[in-house]
Amino acid sequence: MMSIPYGRQNITEEDLQAVRNVLVSDFLTQGPAVSSFEKEFNSYVHAKYSVAVSNGTVALHLACLALGLKKGDRVITTPITFAASGNAALYCEAEVYFVDIDPETFVMDLDKLKGLIDSKPKGYFKGVIPVDFSGYPVNTEKLKEITSANDMWILKDACHSPGAYFVDSKGEKVYSGSNKYADITVFSFHPVKHIACGEGGMITTNDTNLFEELSLLRTHGITKTNLKYESFTEESQGSWYYEMQTLGYNCRLTDMQAALGESQLRRADEGVNRRNEIAEYYRKELKDLPIVNHPKDTHFNAHHLYIIQTDRRKELYDFLRSKNIFTQVHYIPLHLMPYYTQFGWSKGDFPLAEFYYDRCLSLPMYPSITEEELAYVVDQIKQFFQ
Repeated sequence: MMSIPYGRQNITEEDLQAVRNVLVSDFLTQGPAVSSFEKEFNSYVHAKYSVAVSNGTVALHLACLALGLKKGDRVITTPITFAASGNAALYCEAEVYFVDIDPETFVMDLDKLKGLIDSKPKGYFKGVIPVDFSGYPVNTEKLKEITSANDMWILKDACHSPGAYFVDSKGEKVYSGSNKYADITVFSFHPVKHIACGEGGMITTNDTNLFEELSLLRTHGITKTNLKYESFTEESQGSWYYEMQTLGYNCRLTDMQAALGESQLRRADEGVNRRNEIAEYYRKELKDLPIVNHPKDTHFNAHHLYIIQTDRRKELYDFLRSKNIFTQVHYIPLHLMPYYTQFGWSKGDFPLAEFYYDRCLSLPMYPSITEEELAYVVDQIKQFFQ
């Protein structure tokens, strides 16, 4: 049996051809492939605007900047997430607060969030960064009720959840990235994610002003539209003219990456459905073992991860590695990272997140895993617990 990782990209001949087409075109970057990808992504997540960027961390950072986050502001996120969810706020010199998780879903506990917000004066927090951890979509309708009363924005980290949705009180599907209740949503196109660009990210919003600000920030703050100088005319300047209107960055996605992403996007629904089939297989096959299985979904989960919990996590991890099965742990609680402890966070602050971390293990979860490989993973786990 070849090695089985916890996640893996799937590159098809169609993907290769899409990249080849760009390589022989006139544009390797700043060409038409990026806008084409953005347009198709809008349709997929039901958003008005999409802005493609170089990675998911950049997407979070630019989103924070566009929302006006600055030194001395405060935002809230979950401790069970990748470091970027909190780091993006720190890049803006803001302060990061945490809320413990719901042990049934692994995402931020919205009741605990409300308790934290209500414990402070109105305006104390500028916004919240909820994370669709493992692919499970946060109920942003309920979240919006909390934040609206406190003049807070919602920046949704959906890097695990393209294709996921929940059903709101009106009976409508709310897709991750649609921003029906959020201000901005961000995605990642890292190779282990649903859509692989090598590296890459996407920011979605329905707000025209935010879209224009994000577009500026992505490309050095430079634009050839909505020009400021009244003295500019085509007759006096010519089509070369551009303006730097704010201090931006070079966060562009290349046309090669965009072409790969758009090709992968065509298989996105197929991939999410396959991930849910894998999740059901694990639930069925592992239900009688002395583990805590990944909870049954109450929303449509995009299943970036399938997580079990066991008191024998390190033993199982090592055993599976010896069998060429490479599981992973998602994540070490962010508040316990050495860098974050300087802000006063310490062990015991978020007991549910810490209890989860001590026992969690992510099993192989990617659409191209074969039935033979899945059976092998399950058989080895059962052998361990015999």
